[in-house]
Amino acid sequence: MASDASRYTERRRAFRQLHESGCFVIPNPWDAGSARYLHRLGFKALATTSAGCAWSNGAPDNGAGLQATLANIRAIVAATNLPVNADFESGFASTPEGVAANVTACVAAGVAGLSIEDSTGRPDQPLYDVAAAVERLKAARAAIDASQTGTLLVGRAECYLTGHPDPLGESIRRLTAYADAGADVLFAPGAVTRSDIAAIVSAVAPRPVNVVMSRYTGLTVADLAGVGVRRISVGGALARVAWTAFTQAAQAIANEGAFTALEGTLSGAEINGLFKQ
Repeated sequence: MASDASRYTERRRAFRQLHESGCFVIPNPWDAGSARYLHRLGFKALATTSAGCAWSNGAPDNGAGLQATLANIRAIVAATNLPVNADFESGFASTPEGVAANVTACVAAGVAGLSIEDSTGRPDQPLYDVAAAVERLKAARAAIDASQTGTLLVGRAECYLTGHPDPLGESIRRLTAYADAGADVLFAPGAVTRSDIAAIVSAVAPRPVNVVMSRYTGLTVADLAGVGVRRISVGGALARVAWTAFTQAAQAIANEGAFTALEGTLSGAEINGLFKQ
């Protein structure tokens, strides 16, 4: 039987190959069951979701904390033999040294890639200044290099999500700096127009770009591939779909005494069949 180390090595090799050409979808399960079903559908890689993890732990997005996040990552890594990219938020530390230590723990969980964002979580200063953000990325890069695992590093610019007045221009400025700091993949969540996405892809080329489709925008996989996007994630969107159905059904029972929302759902036997080997 192959060791964990050898299995992770093969997953990381496959993950790097996915980033070399073309465009692929990397959906975001929130637990082992959703990971296994996505694997069954034929996806080639998976990504965790900070929102899905937090909601499963009864917390708002970014509220799960380091240990719950690592536990969620380990569960999803163990659920299939697919490469997994970790949504590692801002590294769960403010200092480069803290980021490096936590990245080391994340790599040890078996991920094939991990993202570090530049948001602070502070309303008065929602983004780290570029110099500080670069130092944090460099620390993550050094920790990955020290692990000698080949894990991919994703640099995230959160300008769109934090209300920056020039989200496109500032995202390009930051992502260019993050590429120079050692990020293998670049990501500006919230960029959803074809023109903005194309501008980001062009600015950081030849580094691959991730785009998140967390809501319906009319763009398809083919559209995004056409402007040079390498990978497409969905963030917490699939978890939101599940929570939407759950809350609507529960509210109908609580408020109306009605069970109509249970009509048309999959049977227990059908769901059991999803997980039969």
